[in-house]
Amino acid sequence: MSAPAPPAWPALPVLALLCNALVWGLSWIAFKALHARGLHPLWSTALVYGCALAVLLAWRPGALRTLVQHPKLLALAAAAGLTNVGFNWGVTIGDVVRVVLLFYLMPAWSVLLAWWLLGERPTRSSLLRVVLALAGVSLVLRQPDSPWPWPNGLADGLALLGGLCFALTNALLRRWRDTPGEARALAMFCGGFGMAAGLALVVVQGGARWPAGPWADWLPWALGLSLAFLCGNLALQYGAARLPAQVTALVMLSEVVFASTSAVWLGADRPQANTWLGGALIMLAALLALRARPR
Repeated sequence: MSAPAPPAWPALPVLALLCNALVWGLSWIAFKALHARGLHPLWSTALVYGCALAVLLAWRPGALRTLVQHPKLLALAAAAGLTNVGFNWGVTIGDVVRVVLLFYLMPAWSVLLAWWLLGERPTRSSLLRVVLALAGVSLVLRQPDSPWPWPNGLADGLALLGGLCFALTNALLRRWRDTPGEARALAMFCGGFGMAAGLALVVVQGGARWPAGPWADWLPWALGLSLAFLCGNLALQYGAARLPAQVTALVMLSEVVFASTSAVWLGADRPQANTWLGGALIMLAALLALRARPR
């Protein structure tokens, strides 16, 4: 007698995850529009997470007390905050496809951070994924006038920093998975707001000034982006709670497709052949990482 066929993926949770990936994949449009209207991406990020933080505290006011009881989660807040700063600032000032691909070097960082923080020694297959990802990022970073694959400006550096902090966020979530979920969520929202606002104040003389123009120029964009991120986060919570981790991670990779396709279609980016080839290697490393995860 044959074993019963595994159940199909529930459609609604998958659609919820696709909604979240679509929000992140198209967020570059709003960030670039806000930047064009005088609002620096650091202030945009602070506004988005400030609104989300206010909603979370209004919904779960006791979460702040729980967070205070676990001060080690401040490291999670810093990692999550720098993840958002790196990604949002990078896609605002750089080539969208290039920034998104460099950000998704995360599987390579994850292998090294899991070894350091979780004591998980890398296997041959994980080292192969690191080599694939590094080969991909070398192709993406390669410039015709330079023999070495160095980051080309601030946007590349922000993308790499964001991807590293993304992997660190995931590792810390696994390490401190026994802490209350609401405390972890609040720490990440506090980090998104605090790191962006703090950095904006630090670099205010370098161009992160609060816009002097009328609020009507940028406020609708900021409110719309805040609402989109809030809905996307709720969709992520709904979908991720109802699907296996491998399925969630696989569906979330569609963010790369949404961002790349929209950037090319709207004429915001014209990636070269080496970018596409390097991106294919980075995505292959990510897919192999998903396949290697235990069920």
